[in-house]
Amino acid sequence: MNTAQFIPKILSEKIAKASFTWQTPSNIALVKYWGKSNPQIPKNASISFTLNNCHTITRIDFSRKERTTEVAFDLFFEGKEKEEFKPKIADFFKRVQEYCPYIFDYKMTINSENSFPHSSGIASSASGLSAIAMCLMSLEQELNSDLTQEFVNKKASFLARLGSGSASRSIEGPLVVWGNHPEIEGSSDLFGIQFPYKVHSVFENYQDAILLVDKGEKQVSSTIGHNLMHNHPYAENRFQQANENLSKMSKILQEGNLKDFISLVESEALTLHAMMLTSNPYFILMKPNTLEIINKIWEFRASKNSNICFTLDAGANVHVLYPANEKETVNEFIENELANYCQKKQYIYDSVGFGAKKHNTK
Repeated sequence: MNTAQFIPKILSEKIAKASFTWQTPSNIALVKYWGKSNPQIPKNASISFTLNNCHTITRIDFSRKERTTEVAFDLFFEGKEKEEFKPKIADFFKRVQEYCPYIFDYKMTINSENSFPHSSGIASSASGLSAIAMCLMSLEQELNSDLTQEFVNKKASFLARLGSGSASRSIEGPLVVWGNHPEIEGSSDLFGIQFPYKVHSVFENYQDAILLVDKGEKQVSSTIGHNLMHNHPYAENRFQQANENLSKMSKILQEGNLKDFISLVESEALTLHAMMLTSNPYFILMKPNTLEIINKIWEFRASKNSNICFTLDAGANVHVLYPANEKETVNEFIENELANYCQKKQYIYDSVGFGAKKHNTK
């Protein structure tokens, strides 16, 4: 694996102060990854829809200081200092310092906010860490004007991955593959790439309604869940299955077969949770209302001949996926029926998006 390409050779500029703001999205995996080795290398390839409305906006103010061996930063989330978030970010900076040595030359003030409620059960590490990675790369681009945008995106994905595997899929869109796969040209374990083939028009503007079943903190973190795959009795079969499913998904996305899409997406979601159910120790992240929603979706699909389907992250919340031409009828179904199974009847309408966006820093 060629990580040397991401170590800066010469940083030609010296900048006293700089400020960058990036908006980066969450994503939802269609083919899941569950299980990894160090440093954040996936055991199988995955593919995700980049989301549009669920995003993090992060501004980093860089102020040059005397170089030390410590990374200096303050962290504010939605206007308030967040000491409890700092260890994870400090860990991230430790992992990327070889590739971003300039972070030792600056005091960083990080201001971050989400477009979705914090602790709403939507994974914010993907959007949060990819936003920090894009800010770092904006600084690097100022220090070395020779960098292309293609390289900046690739290295940002590489850096984001070192903080959170799924964050590697939040730099670009609308479909991103992360993990080396023999049938996906350019795919890598080190960074995410845009799905390289022409996608059928039915998947344009695809809808994702996120039903907030449980907004509490997960009883088992994703990191612990991934680690339980090391001695899992079904792990190797699962990794093989996921890579085979990515081959199938690649064909589905190009040909537009929605029935096959539904079957594969739902199977992947349930398989992810089956791995949790059969871990040692085992755990359950779904809630009773998760299952109620799934059954309601199945009933609706059968009775209306709809192309609605669900997927799940490593949590209780349900992502309801459906093509744009069914938006009106499915949204009515969500509002009239499925909302009753959500905590405080909360849900978020989203759709497929296109990745990171730079904001003008005021």
